[in-house]
Amino acid sequence: MPKDNLLSVTPVDGRYESQTKSLSNYFSEFALIKTRIEVEIKWLLLISKNKSLKFIPEITKNQQKKIINIFKDFSIQDARQVKKIEKRVNHDVKAVEFFIIEKLKKLKLKKLCEFVHFCCTSEDINNLSYSLMLQRFLSNDFLPEVSSFQKNLNSLSKKYSKISMLAFTHGQPASPTTLGKEFSNYSYRIKFHLDLIRSIKQKGKFNGASGNYNAHIVAENKVNWEALSKKFVNSLGLDFSSHSTQIELKDALAFQLANTHNFNNVLIDFAQDIWLLISKNYLKQNLKAGEVGSSTMPHKVNPIDFENAEGNLSISNGLIIALKNKIQISRLQRDLSDSTVLRNIGSLFAYIIISLNSLKKGIAKIEPNKELILKDLDNSWEILTEAIQTILRKNGIEDSYTKIKSISRGKKLDYHAYLKIIDDLKINKADKELLLSLSPNKYIGLADKLAISSFNS
Repeated sequence: MPKDNLLSVTPVDGRYESQTKSLSNYFSEFALIKTRIEVEIKWLLLISKNKSLKFIPEITKNQQKKIINIFKDFSIQDARQVKKIEKRVNHDVKAVEFFIIEKLKKLKLKKLCEFVHFCCTSEDINNLSYSLMLQRFLSNDFLPEVSSFQKNLNSLSKKYSKISMLAFTHGQPASPTTLGKEFSNYSYRIKFHLDLIRSIKQKGKFNGASGNYNAHIVAENKVNWEALSKKFVNSLGLDFSSHSTQIELKDALAFQLANTHNFNNVLIDFAQDIWLLISKNYLKQNLKAGEVGSSTMPHKVNPIDFENAEGNLSISNGLIIALKNKIQISRLQRDLSDSTVLRNIGSLFAYIIISLNSLKKGIAKIEPNKELILKDLDNSWEILTEAIQTILRKNGIEDSYTKIKSISRGKKLDYHAYLKIIDDLKINKADKELLLSLSPNKYIGLADKLAISSFNS
């Protein structure tokens, strides 16, 4: 009987299951078991080809193909069999080993059974599995998803590059910007974090029970086990950790989680800024027939997409902090506290995916309230006092800032008051004409050009 999403404990697998189901390909219990089997089998095949390990039986190409199919054809039924073995032996990685042995026996390859998990500790398998799962998710799903969102921001940056708008510092009107430039600020920041996340490759160790190749040297001291281990880890597309305790020390993973945390903060900042622009009515939300904004106030169109994104990103950040702080700390050679924590890595990314979907949905519904934006600019001539005091400085007039502050600080200026200030200035005619040509909606500096330069660089 299929599971009813209404019975799910977490919203990731319940309310938001349609948005997060692809993550099961990387972070589910099934995916973890399958990846462990992949690592075990690839190691078995590698050592079977090493001519210095003469005690390991050779494998024909046909046999190799059949062995590879153990993980390539791995099914839900196979996973259930692994879980059945785990229930009996009370060890998840040992259950994988026993499952592979059963499969080899069925393939009439009993001679290989003793070399499954050869010279391995459970963490050799686990650290590579988690690194592979994360690396594959980031490359195949996460980075493309973030890139898609960034392209949406680039589109809005270009579309609204020339819409002049009051900027707000400390919540107060400030020197104008353009709406497109505000979107491009976030596109620029996202690219920075995207490049960082993309540049970090996960690491892996494969050096035995305490990181020193103890069993390896006993088995065959003429083999360069460090080189063989590095070759194996690199063959999986991971960077090699030459030093470790029983566990891979997970500094690369912690660094990637920190990058993700920083990326999340940018998205939270974006969600809050858009929320504020909506609250100022600078951005309007398109109405959708049949939707309800409030259960009691019929007039409301709430910015729920941006609020949902902010909330889910906060949950993701909480999980990141818990994981990052735990995985770098382990008593002496190791303890198991990191093992149960790592099982939650998929959840933190699920909440980011949910948030990205909310943000995409939200920005698809907004459009600028050009009339109000222009009205506020026309009612804020005081913002041009920055330009006035700059021209006074240029003309060598002493204490320029204080002079303009005394006639403008905390005051609203209209067009006529602005003209009166300019008329009283003792500056050259060209500079006076320059100031007279200004208006709040024209005083945008390079904002319109910067709005489109972030994605052309």
